[in-house]
Amino acid sequence: MHIREYTEDDLDAVFRLRKLAFNSTRRPEQLVKPGSRGLVAELDGQVAGVLGIGEYAQFYGGAAVPMGGIGGVAVDGALRGRGVANALLDASLTVMREHGQALSVLYATVPTLYRGRGWERTGVLEWVELPMDRLLAVPKPSERIPSRPARESDLSALRECYLEVARTVDGLADRRPPRIDVAEVLEMDLVSVLPGPNGLRGYLTAQREPGGDMGRLKVFDLVATDVEAQLTLLASLASWAGTLEAVDLRITDPATLNLLAGTPLRYSVWTATWMLRVVDLPAAVAARGWPALAGTAVDLDVVDPHAPWHAGPQRLVVEDGAARLEPGGTGAVRLHARALGPWFAGAQNTHALRRAGLLEGDQADAAVLDQLVGGSGVPRLADFF
Repeated sequence: MHIREYTEDDLDAVFRLRKLAFNSTRRPEQLVKPGSRGLVAELDGQVAGVLGIGEYAQFYGGAAVPMGGIGGVAVDGALRGRGVANALLDASLTVMREHGQALSVLYATVPTLYRGRGWERTGVLEWVELPMDRLLAVPKPSERIPSRPARESDLSALRECYLEVARTVDGLADRRPPRIDVAEVLEMDLVSVLPGPNGLRGYLTAQREPGGDMGRLKVFDLVATDVEAQLTLLASLASWAGTLEAVDLRITDPATLNLLAGTPLRYSVWTATWMLRVVDLPAAVAARGWPALAGTAVDLDVVDPHAPWHAGPQRLVVEDGAARLEPGGTGAVRLHARALGPWFAGAQNTHALRRAGLLEGDQADAAVLDQLVGGSGVPRLADFF
C-alpha cells in the first residue's frame, strides 16, 4: 500500500469514493484548498481510500492549540477489510505532527475504528430548537443596544468579538484563516451586529429555512461579550414571533442557553459528538493554558504504539502558568492513548478514565492531573468538518 498527499489529479477518484461513502452529489471544482491537505492510499495502482486534514486550532485554558481536523475519510467498497483506513490514520498522525498540529479532532460515524488509533469521544457540537413562545420569555435588557446589518468593514471586529468569547470556552476553534474565511458570513440571510465603543459587543448570523407552516430561522452564531448584548440578541429573535415556528440555535456560548434563554424543561437537541486525539503530547502541553501552580509535577507512562514519539516515561512539570513535558520519571500514572484527549480537554476526570481501563497507577498523582486541567464544563465546537 502506498500513501501520499493528494493532488488535483486525484479529484475524480476522490469524488467517486466520497460520493459512494457519503452520498455526495456535488463534484467540487477544487480538491487542494488553502488551509487543508489530504492523503490517498493506493492499492494496485488505484486510489483505494482518502482522508482530509483541515488546519484549525482549539482553545484550552485560554490558549489556541493547533489542531488537525480529520474529515472525508472514505474507502473503496470493494477494497475494505485490507487495512486502508487504519493506514491512512497512521500516516495522518505523522503528517499532522510534521505540520505542528499537536491535536486532532474528528466527527466519527464509526467510533471503534478511531478508538483503535487513539481518538476518544471528548466534546459536543449542539443545536437546540427554541419554540417562539419560549423566546418571548427572555428578560428584556435594561439597555437595548442598537443593532444594524453587518458590513465588510465589520469583519475584523466580528472575528475579534468571537475570539473574546471563544477563548473562555474550552474546545472552540479559533476560526483561523485560510481554513475559515470570515467574509463568508456576509452571504447569510441575516448578519446583525451590535457596535460598541471598542469594536463589537455582539453579533448574530442566521439563515431562513423552510419547514412547517411558517418556516424556521437557523442561527449559526449568537455571540456577545456582556449580558445586555446577549439579551438584546435574544430579544431580536423573539421579535420574529408570528413569522416563525421556531428558532434553531447552534450553541457557541453555553451561557446563552443555560443562563439567559427561556429554555423549557424539555426541548429538542441535535448533538454531534467529536473525538479528540493528542498527536504530539509535548507540543500540546507547551501550547495549552495552565493554572498558575508552582512546582507541580506528575510522572507519567504514556502508552501509545501509534505515536511512539511521545510514548514511555514522561514527567509533566507545571510552573507559573506554563508547562513542559520532559522524558523520564517514575511512570507513576499510566495513560493510554485514548485517555490523553479527554484528560487534556478536561472532559473526563481520572476516576472515569480508570473505570474505562485507560489509566492506571497512583491515585494521588492522578488527582493532580485533574487539578491541572481544571475542566470548566463540556468541551464544545461550533464548527463541523
